[in-house]
Amino acid sequence: MATVKTRKPTWWGGRAHITYTIVVFVILASLDNAALALLLAMSPSVESAFSMSAAAVGFIVGAQILVTALTAVAWGYAGDARSRKPLLLWGTLIWSTAEFISTTSSSFGQLLVWQLLAAVGLGSIASVGFSVIADFISPKRRGLAMSFWGISQGFGGIIGFLVASQLGASDPTQPFAVLGVLGFVFAFLYMFTFDPPRGFREPELRKFYESGGEYEHRIDRSQLKWLAKRRTNVWLVLQGVTAQVAYGALVWSARLYQEKVIAEGYSVETGVMVGGLFAVLFQIGGLLSIIGGLVGDAAQRRSLRGRAIVSTVGILGALPFFLVFFWVPLRGLEVTEGASTLILLGEVVVSMFTNPWVMLAFVSSLLALAFTSADSPNWFALITDVNLPEHRGTVFGVGNLANGGGRFVGSWGASIVATNITRSVPPPFNWATSLTVSLAFFLPTSFCYWKASQTSPGDITEVREILAKRGANTAPPSREPPPPRYRSAPPPEGEA
Repeated sequence: MATVKTRKPTWWGGRAHITYTIVVFVILASLDNAALALLLAMSPSVESAFSMSAAAVGFIVGAQILVTALTAVAWGYAGDARSRKPLLLWGTLIWSTAEFISTTSSSFGQLLVWQLLAAVGLGSIASVGFSVIADFISPKRRGLAMSFWGISQGFGGIIGFLVASQLGASDPTQPFAVLGVLGFVFAFLYMFTFDPPRGFREPELRKFYESGGEYEHRIDRSQLKWLAKRRTNVWLVLQGVTAQVAYGALVWSARLYQEKVIAEGYSVETGVMVGGLFAVLFQIGGLLSIIGGLVGDAAQRRSLRGRAIVSTVGILGALPFFLVFFWVPLRGLEVTEGASTLILLGEVVVSMFTNPWVMLAFVSSLLALAFTSADSPNWFALITDVNLPEHRGTVFGVGNLANGGGRFVGSWGASIVATNITRSVPPPFNWATSLTVSLAFFLPTSFCYWKASQTSPGDITEVREILAKRGANTAPPSREPPPPRYRSAPPPEGEA
């Protein structure tokens, strides 16, 4: 590693600058997920405006998720091989422009094209953004920090649902304009952020950076085979395929509750608005991922298997609560037909405390999301733990591709199942049935996490050893990958 000094302002890379950078990144991650939530939150309005079926909306959503995942691999590899800041800037400009142009769509084909172009840009936030955020976080606090990263994405989904269900109830083009403008604003703010060096918070590299060193290791194609052989990477990628089938189907929970409201005798427009508000409020349980991150950090300090075991328990523990959430009716719901968003919001909040059915729906959603929220931060942290700094964007991109494929199948498949059984199982029960079937995919997910708990100790220890060796070496880096050695058995559990 060679020491390279560049002239920067005294405030560059300071605490205030890093804080500003993290805030901008968190908001960008939020907008990323807001963009993916728009169509689902206003699907009845989109179906009416563009003369398409729920399955057609599901296809666009699924295709957008899949393209985001596919491009995230290329963005992630490019970010591991070169400067990350320009890539994120261009990615943000691409999706912001596409969202804004989506307001001009007048047909299924046009809407599909612009939403897929937006997905290309969104892929940069998914993988390159992750690798940058990972470099700001020390290993001891990865679960907690990644829980905030996950919450930002969940919060973005909430914002997307809220904006789309309220502004898009009568005009589905308005939410695209709002999100496009916000994207342009934060693209400008991003130009002034700090791009952290790779491995910025790794303990093994602390003295190296304090002495003015610069970590110059970058990925190249010869290292891809080595990454594919890392056992924990394999299990973490595989779990995403099955988990995201279930998660992909869960994005239709807003449609489920919109249909529940309509089934109580309300109009489609009121059903879209009230169901959207329910969907937003029911996602509050996702905030408990902070607890999942803290528990993962504590478990990891006790054993290097800890994070994966916490995720295993969380996935399995959520199943019964999801079933209650899907099937509880909204009997006795009282809201004002045609009222404004503020009035409906007040009535929905009151019903959560006065209507036992709504209360049961809220509590079950809270507990279901509390359990599954342990999954996201610990998956992010594990990807970081078991891979070298110059590999994390690429591996996350591959994992995100697996996630996107699973989510595409889940979101589109759930809409097809619900649509095809409508004659024999009317709304909202068709949606409840479809979502229930999707829960079966959580079972192989828990098995993959259990296997990852057995392989992660050896992989984590190996990464630490390589970084410690690099931190003590000031010679220029070799472009060759680390030797693909694997222990026949994991090292003793605990901190290495």
